[in-house]
Amino acid sequence: MSPTELQALRQKFESLRIPPEDFHHLKHVYVAFAMLDQYDFVSACAKYAQTIRAMAEGVGVPEKFNATITFAFMSVIAERKAQMPDADLESFLKCNADLMSAGVLSEWYSNERLTCASARTQFLLPDRVGIERR
Repeated sequence: MSPTELQALRQKFESLRIPPEDFHHLKHVYVAFAMLDQYDFVSACAKYAQTIRAMAEGVGVPEKFNATITFAFMSVIAERKAQMPDADLESFLKCNADLMSAGVLSEWYSNERLTCASARTQFLLPDRVGIERR
C-alpha cells in the first residue's frame, strides 16, 4: 500500500466511511500505522479510540469497543515504529509479522483480563508476569 493510499484509508477511517464489516484486523494495523505517522501518540490514540468506538456504536454493538485492546495495540505499534522511524508500511510489517495476529496482545495480557468488563471502558495494565522486551 502506497503512502498516499495509506493516508486515504486513514482519512476514510476518521470520517467513518469504512463499513465495519470491511474493517478487519489488517486494516486496523494499517490505520494505526498511518495515524501514528500523522499525529503524536496521544492524539493518535484518542482519535483511533474515538473512531473505533463510534463505529461500534454506529452498528449497534457498543460493547465491542475495548479500551484496553485499543490503547495496548496502539502502544505496541508506536513503540515498534519508534525503533524503525524511517520504515514504510511494508518494511514495518515484514519486521513485525506478529502484529498480523489478532492475538498479539496475549504476550502481555491473559484472555480473562482483555475480555473483562473493565477492559472495555478503561485501559488496564498487563497481567502477564515475566514480560521480556523485544
